[in-house]
Amino acid sequence: MKKSKQVMTAAVLGTAALFTGAALAQGTTFLTIGSGSTTGVYFPVATGMAKMMNDGGSIRANARSTGGSVFNMNAMATGELNAAVAQNDVVYYAYSGTGLDAFKGKANKKIRTMAVLYPEVLHVLARKDSGINSIADLKGKKVVIGDLGSGTEQTAAQVMEAYGLKFDDLGQALRVSPSQGISLMQDKRADALFYTVGVGASAIAQIAQTVDVKLVPVGGNQAASLIKKYPFYVRYNIPAKSYRGIDGTVPGVAVQATLVTTSDESEDTIYKAMKAAFGDEKALKAIHPALGTNFSYAKAVAGLPAPLHPGAVKFFKEMGVKVK
Repeated sequence: MKKSKQVMTAAVLGTAALFTGAALAQGTTFLTIGSGSTTGVYFPVATGMAKMMNDGGSIRANARSTGGSVFNMNAMATGELNAAVAQNDVVYYAYSGTGLDAFKGKANKKIRTMAVLYPEVLHVLARKDSGINSIADLKGKKVVIGDLGSGTEQTAAQVMEAYGLKFDDLGQALRVSPSQGISLMQDKRADALFYTVGVGASAIAQIAQTVDVKLVPVGGNQAASLIKKYPFYVRYNIPAKSYRGIDGTVPGVAVQATLVTTSDESEDTIYKAMKAAFGDEKALKAIHPALGTNFSYAKAVAGLPAPLHPGAVKFFKEMGVKVK
């Protein structure tokens, strides 16, 4: 009863509550889905999937704006969230109890994957007047590396490591939210910004519209060594014209945005949620360009950071996808 009460409270008070009073009928199953900043891609994707679940009639869901991947994994461990979108590397760390201080020694073996959604590309954005043309040029600069303990902070550390740098080599390591990072870039209080997010994120587009910026490449031998050491990364070229002022393709790396839940949710609940949100692939891909360009059923079960939930297994088998 305690968990149900928590979920009900979260569902009613969630930032993007998508259901009406009629949804509160006895016996209705609720899912509260953790997303991220409203300026990123998690929030519109989670909101869109929650709406599809609500429209399906058998599940009531809402999406909450949160602090992102690390917060989401911790909130699922406490029962505050029933599901969440998170970076696959962060999901793996939470599942295995490794990688990040937030999870070390606290493996959450209840975590289950619902679907891999789309690549989350590491954007390293620099002001054109900063003199930064490569990751190596970040030495001595003021750099936004993401919130303390965030997935972006971990990614920044790993990429800089591939170039022989540590946070101590920066002139200033700025641990702030994406929205705060935007302000710092606009006010010339930051030279560069790390942000792991789907291509087309409004936060990156906003900076590009107001500041002359460039995307710093991550490629060559450094990208190869990064991927060898941390195999959850993949190469990803950011297309030209993705943002104002970005005229050429920029080599980069990405992790994967993944929808996850826990084994506390029944097979029937997750199957119904999957059927509603993923049953119409065309409608799902229409939620956001990151899904439209990248999502497929085959990719949804590749590179899983934690075991598939039985409800997801049932759904994908129905769709003809080979899963264990």
